Formats: sequence, structure tokens, C-alpha cells
Amino acid sequence: MSQSKLKKIGVFTSGGDAPGMNAAIRAVVRTANYYNIECLGIRSGYNGLINGEVIKLGPRSVKNIINQGGTMLKSARSDEFRTEEGRKKAYEQCRAHGINALVCIGGDGTFTGAKVFSEEYGVQVIGVPGTIDNDIFGTDFTIGYDTALNTAVEAIDKIRDTATSHNRVFFVEVMGRDAGFIALNSGIASGALDILIPEQKDSIKDLFQVFRDAAKRGKTSSIVVVAEGEKMATTYELAEQTKKEFPDFDIRVAILGHIQRGGTPSCADRVLASRLGYGAVEGLRKGLTNVMAGIQANQLVFTPIEDAIKKHNEINQDLLKIAEILAL
Repeated sequence: MSQSKLKKIGVFTSGGDAPGMNAAIRAVVRTANYYNIECLGIRSGYNGLINGEVIKLGPRSVKNIINQGGTMLKSARSDEFRTEEGRKKAYEQCRAHGINALVCIGGDGTFTGAKVFSEEYGVQVIGVPGTIDNDIFGTDFTIGYDTALNTAVEAIDKIRDTATSHNRVFFVEVMGRDAGFIALNSGIASGALDILIPEQKDSIKDLFQVFRDAAKRGKTSSIVVVAEGEKMATTYELAEQTKKEFPDFDIRVAILGHIQRGGTPSCADRVLASRLGYGAVEGLRKGLTNVMAGIQANQLVFTPIEDAIKKHNEINQDLLKIAEILAL
């Protein structure tokens, strides 16, 4: 689409919320305003697009939100948008409101919906990666990841105080249903004895050996960080099996859960979100569609949405080695 035809864009957040989404919305709205492009906010993701829950956004509409977690536009997952009828309703709403381009802030599910919608109806779409899991291909970091990491590390540091005081073993579960980025990095940063992630084939025998080696070195308390998607067993099952093997261990389980999703976004997430929100509008002005804005090697890049969905960020093998060595 040429710049002259780009008159009105819609922006929405979809899927799980992530700290920094508000900063991205703010950047989209203010960049659009700078170029005299009207911007409409769509509430509750694809559900809001289907139901016409649209509000006009200007520079003052997004004041004082850059420091807020969550998303001012609300977020939801939409089963109706997965149907042809649902997408037809969404397109009718786009036409009714004069929306000819969409900025879609979210993760895999959000981008999958955007790709299908664009292919069916020719609506120009650009994705902005907002998910704490950091598992989207085409960007070094996703919005919300840095904040979630810092939240996890802060929590694990506090748990360590208790572990040390009582000579306890703590299994700490962090978010990461399909990806171990939060677990690996927070585990290294907090000095975990072991880190269990979905990308590695872990065994209970290996875990037990880690505990035995630690005992020989004189360790009296330990933190094991577990990604929620760890395939070997649930965190509670791991704790139970460890207790059977080491009856003298004083074992506790801490599930950090959704605390990692919320809170004030970090400086890194605010800057990343600002760059990507700006980049999305610039991409639309260049006529790009069905791509995702990302940052690689500190440069703004655009990756086909199909690649962002199908491929995944790989775990850094050096970090796995570092985690093993530094746990000694």
C-alpha cells in the first residue's frame, strides 16, 4: 500500500499480556500521528475487531502509559476469529471504520490470525512481538521478556535467603510452556544448582547426580529452576521423586506463575517496545505486509510472519555450558 492510501490504521493486543505492550501502543499511536495517519485502538484483540469495539486514539490518549504493565486495550484469545465467519465479520468492521492496515501486538497465535486474515482479505498487517517467553523467530528479544526475567530473578533471590537459612532445596517453577529462555537466564543470574528446560533431554538420574555432586562439595542448600514446560515431570513430581531418593532433604516447591507477566516494564522493554511500535508504522508506510517488526543486532528488521510462526529462537548452547560450569 502506498503512503497516500494509508489513512487509518488499527492497533490491538492479543494473547497473553506482556509488560511493555502499553509502550508499544503508545509508539504506534504517536508515530501514526506524526505522519498524519489516523489511529484506532481495537479493544480485546480479535474479539474486539469482530464486535467493532473501536476507539479513536491520539497522542493524549496514550499519555502516562509507558510505565504501566498489562495493556490498556485489553487482551483476549478469540475462538470466533479462527472461523471464516468470524474473520468475515472482522473484515466488515474494518471496512465500516475505514481501517486499511493493522498493527498486531502479540505472539504466535496473534501472528497466525493476522497472516490468514491478510491473505483472505488483503488487509495490510504488521506484527509486533509481545510475549514474555522470547520464543519468536526474527527478533533477539520480545516485549516483556526482560521484565519477566527481572521479576523471576528477584523472586529467586528472595527464595535463596530462605533456602540458605534453613538448608533447604527449592524447586522454583518459572514460565515457559514451550521455551526455556526465562528458566535458563534466570537460573544463571540467580546461581541455580540445576536448570531444567523443555529444549534439553533431562533425566531424573542426572538430577540426582547433580545433588550428590553438590553434597560432596559441601553445598547445604540448593535452587533448581524448572521451566513450566519441562517434559520429564511436573515440578511437584520432581520434588516428590527427589524426596524419595534423598529423605533427609528439606524440599519446598515455589511456583512463580503469573507474577512474571505483570509489573512495571523495565527500561529495556520500554525502549524495545518504542522501537518496534515506531518500526511497525514505518513498515506500513513502506507498503510492507505480512511481516513482523523485530530487532536483530540492534537494528530494526522485518521478518515474514510465516517464518516468525514456523521457526523458533534457539537456546544458546554456550549458556547451557556456562550454567553447568558456574553451578559448581
